[in-house]
Order: sequence, then C-alpha cells, then structure tokens
Amino acid sequence: MEVCAFFGALCLFLSAVEYLIPKPLPFFRLGLANLPILLALRFLRPVDLILVLLLKIFGQALLNGTLASHVFLFSAAGTLISVVTMFALYRLGGRHVGLIGVSLAGALTSSSIQVLLAIVFIFGVAARVIAPFSIGAGATAGLLVGVFAERFVQKSTWLRRVERRYTAGLNCEAKRN
Repeated sequence: MEVCAFFGALCLFLSAVEYLIPKPLPFFRLGLANLPILLALRFLRPVDLILVLLLKIFGQALLNGTLASHVFLFSAAGTLISVVTMFALYRLGGRHVGLIGVSLAGALTSSSIQVLLAIVFIFGVAARVIAPFSIGAGATAGLLVGVFAERFVQKSTWLRRVERRYTAGLNCEAKRN
C-alpha cells in the first residue's frame, strides 16, 4: 500500500510540474504524470495499479481544479484507455515489447480517445483538423517518456529496491494467509 501511495503522489507531483508547462494544443499534456504508472507496470498487481490510476485521475482533477468540467472527462478517458492499453501490451508483449513501445501505444490511444471525445462533445467534425497534430504530439511525447522510462529502469538501483520491497511484502502477505 505504501508503494501505491508513493507512486500516486509521484504522479501528482509530475502532474503539477507538467501543469506549469504551456500547452501548444488543446488537451495536450506531455504525459510526465504517466511515468510512475509506466514504471509500476513492471511489478504492481493489477489491483494496486488501479489504485494508482484512481489516485492520479482524481488527484489531478483536484489539483488542477477540473473535477467538474469536460477537461476531467478528457483526462480520465485518456488516462484510463492509456493505462489499460499499456498494461495489456506489457503483459501480453512480454520481452518483445519494451517500455518505449508500451509508452507510445498508451500515448496514441490517449490522444485518439481525446480527439474522439472532442469530435463528439465539443467541436464536432471540425476537430478532425487538429487530430493529426494532437495525435502526432502525443506520439512524440509518449516516445520521449518511454525512452526516459527505459533508461531509468536500466540504471535505477532505487527502483529495483522498491520492486524487491514490494514483492517481498506480497510474499509475506501470502504466507500469512
């Protein structure tokens, strides 16, 4: 549970940092707040990953003041589809798909669902004009976040310690039951 709280807090910290960066396109975010989720895919149980996901979604909405707005819908839908995609790809792709590919797939699905929501709820078919830019920017950001995540996983002794501590806690919990 401590690991979930930490990764959720890390998502919120990175979200606050990202909020300070100007947005070149509507609804565009760099995806820095997805980095902890991308790293946690490697070892968190699905139920714990969902907890981090919920902390991220609702924490960002409270932090940014968007809980009762269409921005919350866009953010929640993008994050949810992104995490589901990344989780499925990471689990099914095994060693054939690295964090770069996982991050890129998550960014593409997030951008795509947000464009779809923009078409349906706000701009109508005129949103198709911005779709290539939005999806392209999302893919670029996803690629950069994935490259960072891949390198971080390779070099971070801290992350390996967190993973070992988390899995050791699960093993102790399983033995008690």
